[in-house]
Amino acid sequence: MFKKILIANRGEIARRVIKTARRMGIQTVAVYSDADARAPFVLDADEAVHIGPSPAAQSYLIAEKIIEACKATGAEAVHPGYGFLSERTSFAEQLAAEGIAFIGPPVNAIAAMGDKIESKKLAMEAGVNVVPGFVGEIEDTEHAVRISNEIGYPVMMKASAGGGGKGMRLAYSEQEVRENFESVKREGLNSFGDDRVFIEKFILNPRHIEIQILGDQHGNVLYLNERECSIQRRHQKVVEEAPSPFVTPKMRKAMGEQCVALSKAVGYYSAGTVELIVSGADPTGESFYFLEMNTRLQVEHPVTECITGIDLVEQMIRVAYGEKLAMTQDDIGIDGWAIENRVYAEDPYRGFLPSTGRIVRYNPPVTGWAGDLRGVDGVRVDDGVADGGEVSMFYDPMIAKLITWGKTRDEAADKQVAALDRFELEGLGHNIDFVSAIMQHPRFRSGELTTGFIAEEYPEGFAGAPASDDLIRKLCAIAGVVAKRNSDRARQIDGQLGGTLAPIREWQVSIDKVKHDVVVRDGKVQVDGVELPLEIDYAPGARLLNAIADGEAIAVKIARSGSGFKLTTRGATHSVTCLPDTIAHLSTHMIEKIPPDLSKFLICPMPGLITAVNVGVGDKVEAGQPLAIVEAMKMENILRAEKAGTVKSVNAKAGDSLAVDAIILEME
Repeated sequence: MFKKILIANRGEIARRVIKTARRMGIQTVAVYSDADARAPFVLDADEAVHIGPSPAAQSYLIAEKIIEACKATGAEAVHPGYGFLSERTSFAEQLAAEGIAFIGPPVNAIAAMGDKIESKKLAMEAGVNVVPGFVGEIEDTEHAVRISNEIGYPVMMKASAGGGGKGMRLAYSEQEVRENFESVKREGLNSFGDDRVFIEKFILNPRHIEIQILGDQHGNVLYLNERECSIQRRHQKVVEEAPSPFVTPKMRKAMGEQCVALSKAVGYYSAGTVELIVSGADPTGESFYFLEMNTRLQVEHPVTECITGIDLVEQMIRVAYGEKLAMTQDDIGIDGWAIENRVYAEDPYRGFLPSTGRIVRYNPPVTGWAGDLRGVDGVRVDDGVADGGEVSMFYDPMIAKLITWGKTRDEAADKQVAALDRFELEGLGHNIDFVSAIMQHPRFRSGELTTGFIAEEYPEGFAGAPASDDLIRKLCAIAGVVAKRNSDRARQIDGQLGGTLAPIREWQVSIDKVKHDVVVRDGKVQVDGVELPLEIDYAPGARLLNAIADGEAIAVKIARSGSGFKLTTRGATHSVTCLPDTIAHLSTHMIEKIPPDLSKFLICPMPGLITAVNVGVGDKVEAGQPLAIVEAMKMENILRAEKAGTVKSVNAKAGDSLAVDAIILEME
């Protein structure tokens, strides 16, 4: 077996590969940029080599620097992870020329499947269903418009070398093709060094199903069941699960065998994933189409590991060393259900805007998973950050992956909700509340999923998961006890005015501006006159409390906020104020602070680079008209006019780097 391997990646996937390599007795080498100098994966590895400045184009994407690091450390093989150089044929060829093993598929398979245009041609030749579209290079915007009109709307424009949701735009009209075609080209060029674009018909009510492939260098190829990846935002996966609630054993066999045939046609070995789009309108599930093949390890590989018990990273290493697969197709089963939620640095309460900055506090529900693919009691966290770390603008916004396993789908989802309640992350915007809300959503629980789930269920954005009356009562009881214990502690401080006051037992608790009467006396709690049994583990200053309220276990994060505090649980953050009953009536005399009207300003919603300003001083604009484009986290964001008006001043130009809330332009 290899004695030392280098991981040509960063963050959570680098840590994931190191974990398995260490268990196999293999030494590891990390490479890192300036931004990652103190990242956890660098500390985890046996050795680490600095390879350049923070931008990926000057570090992680330079093959020569990776090879130099291999030579300097004596690494015999390279695991590329996902993204970066993982699907770059030239990188695999350069490694081969230097006698360094590539822990991935053969060069010809990467070339055949890595190009979305060429892979579709090969799929058609192999008899695989493909989505109707234009398979070829598109010259310019006018050519794209002609093709789209011929195919019929809606259409999907995709960067040929794209992946991870980048370089993709859905267009329902000719105008949207004109607006977005150049953005797709730019994202393809900036992220993958390739600005070719293709266009295909967008399948309505689509489900995104993918088949995990595993092959060796001796001609054996297996399929390791499927993953459901339909819940996406901006074509980037948010929730993944295995198996799919939609796929039947007959469908699984048909899809799997077709994907194996396609893999064998290109001589594939190592781990890989064939992505399929399935029409949710077809109850037979027979209307499935080849989308693309990812010739690498997928972000969502843990859910497959949980239900099969197979360590995919280990298998990739063994296959790269030349070993035969130790299992056959008959050995591949399905044990239980697994769900993965991606924890992103984006703020769902502000339209999912990217969020960068320092992580002030990071405390996941479990740390490490001790080699058990299912984690600790069915909860696993794959992450690449730590307290004090920074989420920078240079890389993908994913902070961690939360994976849960249960005997049933509902059990796995329930474990997600409980674990997300205990997931502490402070310092920047994140989507923990949002994914918790999805886990509780009736439509998710029913399994009726399509790639339009988020757009359809949250058309006006996200404002927190709806709270039942029962949950509000429990939060009122918890808030009352928290307020009393804080008050009792203040009374015990020497020299404070509170030392002369009697204990406060009656409170007016306001949750999200709705008032409730709470009495805390002799270890019992009443909410609006009705007793609620409550056991609570809380001491003043705690950030996370655990309680059993009316027989139900609940974890609640608590944080000070102005004159009150915020309670976060079950997918929502609730603003709370607790006033002693003796002074609560005075709150009606407080003057409400009216926020200023900012509608005449175009404000930069996130730290980012201005790539285009589409208007000038004196221009008249209409509501919805594109005004500027901001690039952040390798994604372009079009900023549009909220209302009609005339441009009074422009404060930014293409090439400017702006901070969040910077004013780009002002309207009359």
